[in-house]
Amino acid sequence: MCGIVGYYGSENAAPVLLKGLEKLEYRGYDSAGIALLENGNLRVVRKKGRVSELFNVKDMSGKLGIGHTRWATHGAPSETNAHPHVYGRFAVVHNGIIENDFALKEECRSRGEVFSSETDSEVIAHLLEFYYEGNFLTAVKSTVERLKGSYALAILCADCEGIILARKSSPLVVGSGNGGLFAASDISAIAAQGVDIYTLEDGEFALLATEITFFDGNLKRISKEKIEYDAEDETPDKKGYRHFMRKEMAEIPAVLGKSVCDFTAAKYREFYRVLKQTEQIQIVACGTAYHSGLCAKHAIESLCRVPVEVCIASEYRYSNPIVRPYTLALAVSQSGETADTLAAAEIAKSKGAYLVAVTNVPYSTITRLADYVLPTNAGREVAVAATKSFNAQLALLYSIASALDKAKGGAGFFDEILSLPEKVKCAEEACEEVRAWVPHFLGARSVFFLGRGADYATSLEGSLKLKEITYLPSEGYPAGELKHGTLALVDSSTPVVAVLTQKSVADKTMNAVHEVYARGAKVFLITCFEEYTSRKEVTASLLLPECKEEFTPILSVLPLQALAYYVSIARGNNPDKPRNLAKSVTVE
Repeated sequence: MCGIVGYYGSENAAPVLLKGLEKLEYRGYDSAGIALLENGNLRVVRKKGRVSELFNVKDMSGKLGIGHTRWATHGAPSETNAHPHVYGRFAVVHNGIIENDFALKEECRSRGEVFSSETDSEVIAHLLEFYYEGNFLTAVKSTVERLKGSYALAILCADCEGIILARKSSPLVVGSGNGGLFAASDISAIAAQGVDIYTLEDGEFALLATEITFFDGNLKRISKEKIEYDAEDETPDKKGYRHFMRKEMAEIPAVLGKSVCDFTAAKYREFYRVLKQTEQIQIVACGTAYHSGLCAKHAIESLCRVPVEVCIASEYRYSNPIVRPYTLALAVSQSGETADTLAAAEIAKSKGAYLVAVTNVPYSTITRLADYVLPTNAGREVAVAATKSFNAQLALLYSIASALDKAKGGAGFFDEILSLPEKVKCAEEACEEVRAWVPHFLGARSVFFLGRGADYATSLEGSLKLKEITYLPSEGYPAGELKHGTLALVDSSTPVVAVLTQKSVADKTMNAVHEVYARGAKVFLITCFEEYTSRKEVTASLLLPECKEEFTPILSVLPLQALAYYVSIARGNNPDKPRNLAKSVTVE
């Protein structure tokens, strides 16, 4: 999963490419490289590490080039495995995975060709050289017809003054304006006032030369409609915060106000009609979005009495799922480009489900697949670890629950949802208290997060946040399940975070607190109920505002996000760019 850029224009290409790559580092930062074409000569520089390692090549000349920032799949992070890959007269950058690379490499080796990297991507350059007979575009078409898997490609040919782009199952956009032609994996890399942006669809090609020319899979010229985007939102800055993650956490109250939605309004008539008919809901998602689905399941089943199945998308796509009549499928993806979620969504739709995309990116692939699109309106999220997008997903999913209740003849609970942004503001002020907890986590061997019901779903998300940016081993566990084996791991070097916001099971959750305390663990309690904060078993506690039990994850996750952030900083990590991870996973 990588980021690619391309530029052809009036400026020196190297600084433009490097600026674009910096904005794509959320997609991977194991290694980076650029290739420039000048007077028929390809000049390539690659480095292990982040894009900043390339800054000393800004003075490279050439007004035409491509660049790449890598998240390793095939081959370890190294200069040798970095892109662009060059063979013969071709240089190529690739985002995706070529699944038949082994067979293709064997074919190339049979012709006496030698490979210099461990990557799947290098074989593309070899195929381009093999198929090239003087026509750049037909060589690209012949090459991609041999590839199985996914790809977004930007390609240079030493014989041609231009860049050819190709796409299958990996995002790719192109733009024109400000004296140049641009290509990138994401709008953020090329967004600016005055730049018109277009999306490449699967099987299409584009040529960036004196202008942008688009082609379908048969190389017939086609026209494109430019997409609307907010240039300011696509080019964010930290606004004085030390990290994007902290800035994005501070934006949560405002984001909730934009994400809460009354689906009984006239413009949602079609969706409301679907809700009236819905007899089952399937939610497909990955990572943080999967956890928001678990929170939604608890709320919908408790308040609406409609069965909800939450599926990890990578499992759903290979499970031959059962989709009954009148099933509503919610595909939840911050980026709208998550490969596993896209595949799962396509399967649900093919089996007859009404597919709704819940996404933060209105021009993403999932929006073109879905029957209906519900944007979360969280604004651009730069930090790899999701924070405000999780809360925005919850606000929208809870809004769906309220509308579903009304569609089924209930009164709904929209007023309670409208009160959540103000309650989040109050909770945010209290969250700074977790900074005092940090020393207890620095020497931890592992960390456990415990809860029941909705609190269990929140515990999973808290554990994921801690793992992502602190690199501490941690687990989210149902409070009642700990004693069935996992309690063997708990001792004085195992901090335990207990989430307790469900009054009906509060004393049951406290039973687990007693058990871990008896084994020497320090317990850190997040609760809405003051009476539990002074218990002797509790090392420290944080008191949240009370709200409807089904919606408490939108509050209780805040201190968990803050805890992960402050522990990450104390351990000397950059919480915006955790190792080995990427923001938007567009490969399987």
